[in-house]
Amino acid sequence: MASPLILKQALLLQACFHNYQRFTAGAVAARHRPWCSPAASLSSDEADEKTKFGSISKTSFARKAQFPSSQSRWEDDPDYRKWKDKEEEILMDIEPIVMLAKDILHSGRYMDGERLNVEDEKAIVEKLLAFHPQSEDKVGCGLESIMVDRHPQYRQSRCLFVVRTDGGWIDFSYQKCLREYIRDKYPTHAERFIRQHFKRGSG
Repeated sequence: MASPLILKQALLLQACFHNYQRFTAGAVAARHRPWCSPAASLSSDEADEKTKFGSISKTSFARKAQFPSSQSRWEDDPDYRKWKDKEEEILMDIEPIVMLAKDILHSGRYMDGERLNVEDEKAIVEKLLAFHPQSEDKVGCGLESIMVDRHPQYRQSRCLFVVRTDGGWIDFSYQKCLREYIRDKYPTHAERFIRQHFKRGSG
């Protein structure tokens, strides 16, 4: 039979072990299910993903704040905003005549060698041909009409022609007319606009 001392020590150890189990179980539960935690209702994978993406977002935002993109720097620059506003103004100004010229040349409304109707001819003469740097030479002895036909060298392309009163005719580039119009009306911004919106060597 065990001595009273040994029995007393065994009971004491059992009580300590029981209290330890209760303590650790409560601590683990508290660690995995904290009060007022948004992750409490998520599975462990969802919580991990939420933490990961939250960390990435914060890091990326911090990086953007520290190293702003060149576009952001440009957009905040007053001179850049002035340029973009002027660019939009020029585009809106020339869009109607550009669309008309492209429609005349590429839509099939006019056959090769066909002369423009009165309305289209008036628009092309007043808004394009008048600004060609060699407009007087193009018209020569007098303007009879405006015609659409194949380019004399590049037969796959169609262009506009001045038909003179003496029966002669000569091609002209509507893009060259546009460039001169822009230089005349928007001298401060013309060259930058032309570099960005016209093909090199066009016209």
